[in-house]
Amino acid sequence: METRVRLEPWSDGDFWLLERKNEPAMTAHLGGPEPAAKLADRQRRYEAMSARKPAAGRMFRVVWEAPDGAARADESDASVGSVGFWEREWQGRPVYEAGWGILPEFQGRGLAVAALTELLSYVRAHGSRDSVHAFPGTDHPASNAVCRRAGFECLGEVDFEYPPGVSHPSFDWRYRVDTVRHGGLTPSG
Repeated sequence: METRVRLEPWSDGDFWLLERKNEPAMTAHLGGPEPAAKLADRQRRYEAMSARKPAAGRMFRVVWEAPDGAARADESDASVGSVGFWEREWQGRPVYEAGWGILPEFQGRGLAVAALTELLSYVRAHGSRDSVHAFPGTDHPASNAVCRRAGFECLGEVDFEYPPGVSHPSFDWRYRVDTVRHGGLTPSG
């Protein structure tokens, strides 16, 4: 059975999701929970991204389009997490960076892969940069598996800084948008 999600642009009504994503279980690989002021600032930035031109990046709320007969009634059209992309420079080149998070009670159902796949479709349609990178920690097998299943190519281990000022070992995963957009054979080039 196919896992289906819908991406909804981040809005002022999504702060509750940001609060849920700030819980210790969701931030263990991201430096821990952020203080309330940083969370409010993040909400403003995410909302502002929805007002920019599509190629500049977006944050989305991930809505699970659960199949008919879902195990629980609350699984139908449930908001299950977020996914987004933004502009950055990496190793002297303009690229996009992607990030995602699926709430713990919805993990293990293929929702992160489905959300990232939908995001990549959006980037192919609206983006202007030739690749999307993700930098999950080397100690985060689930996020590394999401990258692999979504068609990213692992370029190797790097020291990546997140949060700002904190460097940690990560894998550099790349999805080649230009190859797919122009009829290449594989998503990762």
